[in-house]
Amino acid sequence: MLAAQDGVRPRAREIGLAPGVFAPGPLNAITDVSGVSVGHATLIEGDNVRTGVTVIVPHAGNVFQDKVAGAVFVGNAFGKLAGSTQVDELGTIETPIALTNTLSVGAVMDGLVRWTLEQPGNQNVRSVNALVGETNDGGLNDIRGQHVKPQHVLEALHAAATGPVLEGSVGAGTGTQAFGWKGGIGTASRKLSASQGGYTLGVIVQSNYGGVLAMGGAPVGQLLGRYAYQPRPVALDQPEGWSPQAGATNGDGSCLIIVATDAPIDARDLKRVAARAIYGLARTGSSYSNGSGDFAIAFSTASVLRTRFGSAAPQVRTVLPTDGVSPLFQAALEATEEAVYNSLLKATSVTSRWGSAEALPVERVRAILKGYPRP
Repeated sequence: MLAAQDGVRPRAREIGLAPGVFAPGPLNAITDVSGVSVGHATLIEGDNVRTGVTVIVPHAGNVFQDKVAGAVFVGNAFGKLAGSTQVDELGTIETPIALTNTLSVGAVMDGLVRWTLEQPGNQNVRSVNALVGETNDGGLNDIRGQHVKPQHVLEALHAAATGPVLEGSVGAGTGTQAFGWKGGIGTASRKLSASQGGYTLGVIVQSNYGGVLAMGGAPVGQLLGRYAYQPRPVALDQPEGWSPQAGATNGDGSCLIIVATDAPIDARDLKRVAARAIYGLARTGSSYSNGSGDFAIAFSTASVLRTRFGSAAPQVRTVLPTDGVSPLFQAALEATEEAVYNSLLKATSVTSRWGSAEALPVERVRAILKGYPRP
């Protein structure tokens, strides 16, 4: 059975994990960036289906007509990030961003395209660059059944809201696993001081990757005895040629990271911010293994940087100079780290006919963290 998503499991700050030096926004979520909304469609059917869709909507208007500045950074390209080449080419994002499972990218693209074509003002649109990322949830979900349909994208879009964000085993995180535990959706934010521009940066992750879990500098994965490349116990009756490393997990998986900010930075510096989000995974113990698709998408909600569909008129833009971007780099590192922790801590245990994933044991983590004091 599937353990229900609830509000009982803690977020990182509730167990003393507060990465970095910047304060979070009021919700400590990507929705602290004004105008950004998040919605989920969660698919749970019998003992077979554990998957879903998560959407991030950059602003409340017509995203196709008013495209936001955006960029993609690839940490390791073992994955399917549909729409990324046009984002690289033009530096804009023209649809909500959707996350799902590996074999449902096509269906989710279909849903995003349909939704975009139906928006008022888009009657003459004949090309849509839907932006869809994925991780593989086949260890808990009937991924070959391709149960995600275009209507589930519409459900997630209709559910999208600007308030608190559900985390854990929901939406695109319903069937994911990370570091040998149940992964999922996690979010966090950072608010810069007035002297640093007063900007807000938020992150949401779909965690489904491996490595050696570290939390606040503590080697949690090793101390819990569950980590990538872990030697198997040596038994007396092992066949000749067997080594402890044989059969150990290799840390494969994927992580999708979405970064939003209200800072007026263009595609060049958004790509640099997205890179810092990918680097932030290292703080959690990621090894960016061969089979891990590690992608970050970053966008700015600043209205001065939006591109109006069909307009060829020159634009006057106010852009933050590169010397002002460093605090946003730090914010991206911190928020990504905390979002990953939240995805693990809020996730509930999931079982299906395909396998099971245990929720990270909160009390054991608390005990470990007590031995690793932080400021």
